[in-house]
Amino acid sequence: MPSAHIRPARPDDEETLRRIDHESWSYLHAVSPRPEPDEPFFRETCGPGDHLVAELDGRLVGYVRLGFPTPLASNAHVRQIRGLAVDEAARGRGVGRALVRAAVEEARRLGARRITLRVLGPNTAARGLYESEGFVVEGVQPEEFFLDGRYVDDVLMGQPLV
Repeated sequence: MPSAHIRPARPDDEETLRRIDHESWSYLHAVSPRPEPDEPFFRETCGPGDHLVAELDGRLVGYVRLGFPTPLASNAHVRQIRGLAVDEAARGRGVGRALVRAAVEEARRLGARRITLRVLGPNTAARGLYESEGFVVEGVQPEEFFLDGRYVDDVLMGQPLV
């Protein structure tokens, strides 16, 4: 089975990324309402330079968004995975894992000392992936969100890069 090719996002990836984001949306991993089909994917606060994308068999099939956890200079040594999505047809082929690994390497390349993420408690598949890639639970905010009729935990995970 061929592995995913990871590369920086380009402005012309927007339409495909918007579709992946819209179609993969679920309260299992999202705290914001489902994006509208015509809502821009790239924004002023997170453009192509903040994304790595995965190609499989010559087709764009996923992305990871890497950013800062806060705008504070005192926190600039940390990068955060701020979004990850894989096209449903490409799931189970190592795309998510390749994107997580690429995000860790990109954070390292950018000089970050740590990388963090937040994942909803019920999203056990994502939590398992992150744990298998070296992330550990660093905190839990119990019942932090009320989503789809139930309260869910916000799980904070991270790992050192140095």
